[in-house]
Amino acid sequence: MTMRALIAAVMVALLTVAAHAQGSAGMGKRQQTAAPPAKKEDPTKKKADEKAYKDALDKIPESKEKPDPWKSMR
Repeated sequence: MTMRALIAAVMVALLTVAAHAQGSAGMGKRQQTAAPPAKKEDPTKKKADEKAYKDALDKIPESKEKPDPWKSMR
């Protein structure tokens, strides 16, 4: 009976150590990396980007039929 308890205690200790090692492996990496400082955008570049985005949206053709996600199921 004592041997079983000893083996069970060793197994629990080994599993706990393994789980602790897995959890703490990524912690140092996440703490070391910091977000880059926010950079200020040029207002003219922002306007040009917005214009290019709207032009790209205008180039998308309008769909002639309604989207039907259940079409293939019927």
